[in-house]
Amino acid sequence: MTVPIGQPVRDAAPPRATLDPGFRRPAPGLNDRIYALWRADPGKVGIAVQRIDGEWAIAQRGPDLFPQQSVSKLWVAMTVLDAVDNGRMSLDQRVRIGPEDLVVFHQPLADRVRAEGSVTMSVRDLIETAITHSDNLANDSLLRTVGGPEAVRAFIRKKDLGSIRFGPGERLLQAGTAGLTWQQSYSIGRNFQAARAALPPATRRAAMDNYLANPVDGASPSAIASGLTRLARGALLSPESTDYLLGVMSRTKSGPKRLKAGLPAGWQFLHKTGTGQDLNGMTAGYNDIGIATAPDGTRYAIVVMMGSTTSPIPARMQLMQAVSGAVAEFHGR
Repeated sequence: MTVPIGQPVRDAAPPRATLDPGFRRPAPGLNDRIYALWRADPGKVGIAVQRIDGEWAIAQRGPDLFPQQSVSKLWVAMTVLDAVDNGRMSLDQRVRIGPEDLVVFHQPLADRVRAEGSVTMSVRDLIETAITHSDNLANDSLLRTVGGPEAVRAFIRKKDLGSIRFGPGERLLQAGTAGLTWQQSYSIGRNFQAARAALPPATRRAAMDNYLANPVDGASPSAIASGLTRLARGALLSPESTDYLLGVMSRTKSGPKRLKAGLPAGWQFLHKTGTGQDLNGMTAGYNDIGIATAPDGTRYAIVVMMGSTTSPIPARMQLMQAVSGAVAEFHGR
């Protein structure tokens, strides 16, 4: 469906002397193409595309809540940068990270902590590590420093970002999704995976079903596309923080074969991925969200979220590439 931009985005697009045909409405055929791609996928998929320097958005399952997983690292970074903008934090502020702070799953920074006993990093370096490498430990260290989950929720409310939830932090989120109660020993080696595997199958299934039915970190594709649009327009952070965060997102290492791979040469893409836990071949959250810039400077927010999917990973990537490829194909028509 085509969604008027006036409702989800409260900031006017920059004035343009001469409007191109795609400023007020999507190119004919784009919405049908997105619908066809969405309908062909057997899982729960949400797609949103919004022209940042324009007046339209299209979406499939746009208002529904999908697990964000590491997509939510973007809101942590924004909350920190908002605190920097308001003089409550500094990018040069130092943060100590010790063994008691270790989390679970992807945390390359943990190797340094284990080897050195503790690590002290600047807020600037933690943002870079959390976004570009999707490091859970760097992200949760930022979260702790900025005031915890409630600080992020307060930022989301203050900026009126809409249907975007923020969970309890990586440790509690992943433990709850698996059916476990967090213990710090789970951060060591593969203790978390071993504890999860020891649970009765019914316990794991019930925990996963509860998470998917009402994701504590859920967000709607349309709200995320709107948030990306407002970020790119400079409506969420100061000009300095906006440029800084967009620059960090342009260096994202994860998901090179997701949305980014569907764009032709000459396009630029900055983004954040998110991937959840697997259970019996089903992944709870396989996402990519970002900002695509055409060679002529036109920008689009693109969001693809797979809330629960059993498709092989190559098929998931192909869907994402087809969505971003369609945006590029219909650009300028």
